[in-house]
Parts: sequence; structure tokens; C-alpha cells
Amino acid sequence: MTDPTDTTATTLLLYGARLSDGRCVDVRLAGPRIEAVGTVGSLGPAEGMNIDLSGHLLLPAPAEPHAHLDTALTANSTGPPSCEPEDIQRRVTEAALLQLGHGVTALRTHVRIGDVQGLSSLEAVLQARRALRGLIELQTVAVPRLLTGAAGADGLAILRDALKMGGCVVGGCPDLDPDPGGYAEAVLGVAAEFGLPVDLHTEGDDPARLARLAAMAGGLRPGVTIGPCGGLARLPRDTAARAADQLAAAGVSVAALPQGNCGALETAQRGSTAQVRILRTAGVRVTAGSGALRDLANPVGRGDPLEAAFLLASHGACTATEAYEAVSNRARAVLGLPEVRIEAGFPAELLAVRAEGLEAMLSLAYSRIVIHRGRVVSRTSAVREYTDTLALDLPRQSRSRTDPA
Repeated sequence: MTDPTDTTATTLLLYGARLSDGRCVDVRLAGPRIEAVGTVGSLGPAEGMNIDLSGHLLLPAPAEPHAHLDTALTANSTGPPSCEPEDIQRRVTEAALLQLGHGVTALRTHVRIGDVQGLSSLEAVLQARRALRGLIELQTVAVPRLLTGAAGADGLAILRDALKMGGCVVGGCPDLDPDPGGYAEAVLGVAAEFGLPVDLHTEGDDPARLARLAAMAGGLRPGVTIGPCGGLARLPRDTAARAADQLAAAGVSVAALPQGNCGALETAQRGSTAQVRILRTAGVRVTAGSGALRDLANPVGRGDPLEAAFLLASHGACTATEAYEAVSNRARAVLGLPEVRIEAGFPAELLAVRAEGLEAMLSLAYSRIVIHRGRVVSRTSAVREYTDTLALDLPRQSRSRTDPA
């Protein structure tokens, strides 16, 4: 059996793919990198695998910047979802593979720590991360409930233990703490101590609180992300614009959730999405995530980054190109991952979708081929058939010889 983590000897030729600028090219991958890009037929057959991508659009693979895999797929649970480590590990694995099938090759998931569970949920997620190595890159965000007041010392201690155990990002929900500013300050202090990024849940409906967070976060490396910030939509436009300017000046990124809030914020109002256009105009790096995946917060959540991009574009927050960038390279930047371009030397993190262009892909994209570290790790092939249509004399849809989808 092939070791999924061994990418050193993999050679893969993708031929006849269409790029977002309209060019049709051949792309040769060698291990985890793109080795060459040339005109169709110029690279010749590869010694390894060859895949005909005629009729497919080839793009940088999406990344998921805001997930809650430990509670995913629990919408139909009778009673509270199981917190047993084996159940959490199973849910995380199943949900990650579901998102991988949509095209996601890197994912950041928030995990609550403390309370009665202690670190058991995080340990289960880390076990799943190890099992998924070679298929999808999984980042874990440690989310303590309280960091100030009498319970603050215990919260800080378990947060530090979580990061020593393998948590990748310092997270939390300042809005739920009696002292939101003190909570944020504590998180930023621990992040500076460990040299880790920060990813905080906030409604973003308090301009003074956002201004204080921006002042504290300015200059912190490797970076601060907040979301879903649906409360920005309830602020007066000029107030939201000032907050956006402050976040941009501090280098704070925003992870919007166009599909709906994730449920981590108990006071969040459903249906509110961050003011993406105002944030982008101010220069804030805006990414878009899925949030809830068929859990109690959203029983029909899909976890599909193309849906998040579709919602941004269809609501007029940005163009189709900008919307896809929000779920691909901007999401990768928030995760601290290198940019992907379909050029020699860039990471071989790719998604091929049967579509003629970005607008068509965001409108109706079913057949997908997902490539992680130069290997095909997932295929989804959709076939649609109609009955009694011969009399309509419609033109037949073109398709490649090797893919019936």
C-alpha cells in the first residue's frame, strides 16, 4: 500500500486544463510542487500519472479558515452530542473528508477546551489530524471559555497546556467573558509567549471593543484573525467604516461566514454577515469560511468553500474572482500558508472543476478533482441524465474521453 505522506517520487501531468484567464495549458507536478506549465501538448506524457482535464477549470485549492469539526454532523443527535474522544475523532475525520471532497486541502478548526472536557476534545482532534496526514492539512485552534476573574487562572493554565500539546492557534470568545478586553489581552499575551497566531470569535458589534482589539493586535506576528463579525452589519455605515480602517491599520484579518453564524457566540444573531465590501475597501484581508457543518447551529451547513464564494458573489459583496480568492489564497494567507499560483515552483495544491469559467463554476460545480501535495486525493464525478429529450434537438454537452461527468 502506498504511503500517503510520501510525495517525493510522484509525477503527475494535468493536460488540457483551462485557467481562470482563459488559457489552456498542461501542468506537470513533481512531488508537492508545480514543476512546469506549458501550452497544450508541450510537456509530453509524464512517467507517472496523466489526467485529461479538458473541460475543467484548474485553480488554487480552497482552504477552510473557520470550522468546528468537533461538533460537526451532530444535528440529528438525540440529546447533547457525545463528547467521548472516539466519537469526536470519528466526527472530525468524517467532516474533514467531506470538506476535502469539496476541494479543501487545508483547514482550521476551533476546539473548546476546559470545562468538564478538559483537553480530551483537543486530544481527539489531534489524533484525527495525525490520521489525516497526507490527505488534508489540519490546524487546531484552542478555545478557552474564561480567561479573566476568579476562573481566569485555570483558563490560562489549560490554554498553555493545550498549546504545549499541539494546538496551532490561540483562540477564544472574548464576547462571552465578563471582561472582553481583558480576555483579548490575555489571549494576545499567550500568543506572543508561544509565537503563535490568534483567531478570535466576535460579533464585532461594539466599535470601542474593536478599536481596543486593533490597538492591542497591531504588530503581533504571525497575525490576528477575528470573525464572523456579523455585528458590523448592524452598525451605522460610517461607524463600520471607521472600525474597518482600524482593523486594516493593525493588520487584523476577518473570517466572514456567509452561510451563517457557527454557534460559538451564544448571543449572535442569525442571518448577519460581516460587511465584506466595507472591510475590503478599507484594506482588510477578508476570507470566508463555512462555520457550522450540519450541527445544531446550522443543520444544513454544507462545508463547501464554493458555496461560501457563491454567497459572497451573489450578494454583491465582491466579484466572482474576488470571491474565489477569499476562499483560496486569502484563506491560505490567514492560515499562514504560502500562496498558490499555477506557475512553476508553487505548491501543488489544486482544484479542477468541470466548468468553463469562474462564474459558471460558482453557479453549478459538481465534478471536482482535488490535488494535495501533488497527489490526487479526492474525485467527485456527477452525471446528469434526462428522459425523452431527443425530440428537442439540443446540442450535446462536450466532454473528455476519460471523464463521463
